[in-house]
Amino acid sequence: MDKNITRIAEELTITQTQVQTVLDLLAEGATIPFMARYRKDKTKGLDEVEIKTIADRMASLTALDERKATILGKIEEQGKLTPELQSAIEAAEKMTELEELYLPYKEKKQTKASLAREAGLSPLTRLIFQGADNLEDAAEPLTSEAYPTATAAIEGAKEIAIEAISENHGLRSWLYQEVRDNSTLTSQLKDEEKDPKQVFENYYDFSESLASLPPHRLLALNRGEKLGVLRIKFDHQLDKMQRFFLARFVKKTDLLAQVVDESLKKRLLPAMERRLKSEMLEVAEEGAIELFSDNLRHLLLTAPLKGKMVLGFDPAFRTGAKLAVVDQLGDLQTTEVIYPVKPAKASEIEAAKKRLSQLITEWKIEIIAIGNGTASRESEAFVAEVLKDFPEVAYVIVNESGASVYSASELARQEFPDLPVEKRSAISIARRLQDPLAELVKIDPQSIGVGQYQHDVSQKKLREKLDFVVETVVNQVGVNVNTASPALLSHVSGLNKTLTENIVRYRQEEGAFTSRKDLKKVPRLGAKAYEQAAGFLRIPDAANVLDRTGVHPENYTVVNKLFEKLAIVDLDDTAKSKLSSLSISEMADELGVGPLTLEDIIQDLLKPGRDLRDSFAGPQLRSDVLDIKDLKPGQKLEGVVRNVVDFGAFVDIGVHEDGLVHITQLSKNFVKHPSQVVTVGDLVTVWVLDVQVPQNRISLTMVEENGSN
Repeated sequence: MDKNITRIAEELTITQTQVQTVLDLLAEGATIPFMARYRKDKTKGLDEVEIKTIADRMASLTALDERKATILGKIEEQGKLTPELQSAIEAAEKMTELEELYLPYKEKKQTKASLAREAGLSPLTRLIFQGADNLEDAAEPLTSEAYPTATAAIEGAKEIAIEAISENHGLRSWLYQEVRDNSTLTSQLKDEEKDPKQVFENYYDFSESLASLPPHRLLALNRGEKLGVLRIKFDHQLDKMQRFFLARFVKKTDLLAQVVDESLKKRLLPAMERRLKSEMLEVAEEGAIELFSDNLRHLLLTAPLKGKMVLGFDPAFRTGAKLAVVDQLGDLQTTEVIYPVKPAKASEIEAAKKRLSQLITEWKIEIIAIGNGTASRESEAFVAEVLKDFPEVAYVIVNESGASVYSASELARQEFPDLPVEKRSAISIARRLQDPLAELVKIDPQSIGVGQYQHDVSQKKLREKLDFVVETVVNQVGVNVNTASPALLSHVSGLNKTLTENIVRYRQEEGAFTSRKDLKKVPRLGAKAYEQAAGFLRIPDAANVLDRTGVHPENYTVVNKLFEKLAIVDLDDTAKSKLSSLSISEMADELGVGPLTLEDIIQDLLKPGRDLRDSFAGPQLRSDVLDIKDLKPGQKLEGVVRNVVDFGAFVDIGVHEDGLVHITQLSKNFVKHPSQVVTVGDLVTVWVLDVQVPQNRISLTMVEENGSN
């Protein structure tokens, strides 16, 4: 068995067969969602994350092996490859460790040390290391045109010594551990004018051990440094380092001490600082990306508000609020512009009230979705006033992050070519309430606003991770092939841009799909694409009930055999009772299908057309407005978690600004990370701790005094 397969299996605590199976399926062209859903019995139930980890880890280990082979070959060419060095290289587990081992043998551009070696000054360097007292006499015979005096020759020999110490693997390894365990990162204010809101105030005079520095704090420091607000530097135990280095030499001299000092200050410490900062930032980035992806997943799984007439309300001051009425299917009915808030005149505001009331009555509006951007608070007060005459109508504050990005996109122009950008935004806000997943997939995930420091991490890694989350959720939920937008279809397993366009064109030219078999008529949608995509494409009105479910067409014969054995004709209550009570393992053997596959089939048959998102929290409906000035310490409120970050959670409690529940206020018990307690979209009960009205800061707690949490 391949050593990398063995290693991955050990890391993930799974079998080597599972790893090999995933790699084989990937080689056959299977997608991750397809494997996770329809090849469970082969993979023994691995989920999307585990499958992707296997794929990514194998790619990483393969790249590491290729680099090892290259390095071993280059060192062997130099005639310097020893059995010990070869073993060390083969045992290296990270690329940074590998490059550290290769450093002394790496081809370099011409340096001061290489020039000195070419001039024959290496014997003088050996004398430095031996602790010779007087080098003048020994240096005199080694003078040359490049080094005309004994002093110059000694300086050249020092350069060789500095480079030798700087490239010594043992010394570098010790120093790396020393810096990591005992050095400190400090920051000082560099330019206050570049921080007008004093966002980085906590770091104007800051110091913390590298060993205890949390990832989110490192990202904050890094951002402050990039913006020119902060000056960052490392503090080291230099005396300890110098003593350790000098202890390797039998005789210590002032000259040797100089060489060690310069090696540390000019070469080694800057290199270790760069390496450690890079490694720590990489870990911090991975954490930030993972948190962002987790938040995004929960946001995409927000329960849709089905079957409602919705009015999208995009607030603004001078240019007026843009309104869009969207029917139960998400189709646009009409748009409007009103002027509901100052600086509009009193007569304009009164006219706006009248027009909004007319729209509510005319279109039987059930929910008003208000964007949370500029003028949101004022618009909310306006809407709440109007709704006093419509007690059956509620409103919801919708996070409009990314709506403007979508509105100006090519996709939005294709959907609504005759509408201005602003009105498209109102449509997006309304649809985001009706079906968050279908609307949010149209927006670059990085613009959705549920992360922390997303602009400071690797944009390539972030995009790859977020795209994976979107793909996973879309396929877990499933897609109505007759109504899905091209943006939604593009995330379905097995479909690419061309196939997505062809599916939409087929709908337009031939009418709605009536069965999954119709998918085979779509141009260029071949057998492999059909295999990968069919199970995730649903047809809610299909004559064959299986086409409405997540049951894959390859298993329709299995279902037919199952129905024969159980004497099922229709999926009525009696049939569902039979399905619920049967023995999965026994029936799987009889049908010749895997037990995990049969279990999924039965779950789909028990709830045809089920929506995974229905088990998650829906939007919080409101009928009256709350102002930050109304908040008092101790006040109990209901809220929705809008964002989870390393240091806490931001909760929408119905005022313009989200309140912060610090990690220490999430529970009476110790919380290692906020995601252990809350996720984006959760409905939570909070109490007001503190309100700073001028700064629009609200501190909340989820720990009720004298209560349990």
